[in-house]
Amino acid sequence: MLAGRALRWTARRGGQRPPVRGLRGSPRAQTAMPSWVIDRYGRNDVLRFNRDMVFPVIQYPNEVIVKVHAAGLNPIDLSMRSGYGATALNMKRDPLKIKTMDTEFPLTLGRDVSGVIMECGLSVSYFKPGDEVWAAIPPWKQGTLSEFVVASANEVSFKPKCLSHVEAASLPYVGLTAWSAINKVGGLNQSNCGGKRVLILGASGGVGTFAVQLVKAWGAHVTAVCSHDASTLMKKLGADDVIDYKSGNLEQQLKTLPSFDFILDNVGGSTEKWALDLLKKWSGATYVTLVTPFLINVDKLGVADGMLQTGVTIGSKTIKHLFKGVHYRWAFFMPSGPSLDEIAELVDSGKIQPVIEQVFPFSEVPKAFLKLEGGHARGKTVIDVTNKK
Repeated sequence: MLAGRALRWTARRGGQRPPVRGLRGSPRAQTAMPSWVIDRYGRNDVLRFNRDMVFPVIQYPNEVIVKVHAAGLNPIDLSMRSGYGATALNMKRDPLKIKTMDTEFPLTLGRDVSGVIMECGLSVSYFKPGDEVWAAIPPWKQGTLSEFVVASANEVSFKPKCLSHVEAASLPYVGLTAWSAINKVGGLNQSNCGGKRVLILGASGGVGTFAVQLVKAWGAHVTAVCSHDASTLMKKLGADDVIDYKSGNLEQQLKTLPSFDFILDNVGGSTEKWALDLLKKWSGATYVTLVTPFLINVDKLGVADGMLQTGVTIGSKTIKHLFKGVHYRWAFFMPSGPSLDEIAELVDSGKIQPVIEQVFPFSEVPKAFLKLEGGHARGKTVIDVTNKK
């Protein structure tokens, strides 16, 4: 994987070898920066503009500091604002309980970033200050609704050349979530996806719009489920069949179609009770859901009991459906610079395009959260961080 990244780096640098660099100082002495933070969990009124957020520092040799040009919002930001998953995320933030104060606040939300590298750690040789990059920052780290953010170099990738920073900031988190579900968990890739019948449930959101384009780029026949007003968008993105879930009994509509090889479920709930019956039996067909009870279990039951309950649930469901001739899987967001490298190649080749519903200036982050809270998204909500109006 690292060798592959080095080859791509060499190609993009005109044959030059990646340099080995030491720690660089910031081009301007700075101890504070503007950020949007929360000091407690709750609704939209907990968002606070902080002009004096502590400037991030490199703590590990593989880290970089990125000047944020644009940041994307995702449903996970709403969930984290309300405290969803706090128990598990705090365990990840401080597994050894080293902190003297048992608090994660002030907490900066935002996962997507597109920007420019400002500083590099001692072991970072793949990037240099001035490189335009994009990334999805894991939810246990400080987020991207800020002037600067720290990321591990293995979470970062060169931004697609054909996209602006605002366009690029719409893709990393949803792209890596879909990539995790389809490629890492579902096992689909460019060489084996051709001709397969793929069903995307909840196709008009951020993950759905990316997933439709990804499997279509790999040659699949794509059926997208969404509301009627998103059907034109789905056709534009390459969906072969578009089903309006409001036009009648969705289960019955889908049963009239040939069986599927792969199902990606962005909806969850009662969908899981009947969706697996749409798969081709005993053919290796797979259902992958992104709606899982892991964080809820940990929040309610604590770390140990929550993880135990989660293991029992996924194990029993996997065995139950295996006996029925289909594969049942859960998928989660996975931060990955190398995967973003592959996504960037698809973007630059014109096979995947950003789908942005609305762009807000940095001063209107609370309005952007209210927009996201309204639901029924047709793509992504993006914050232009360099626009301070």
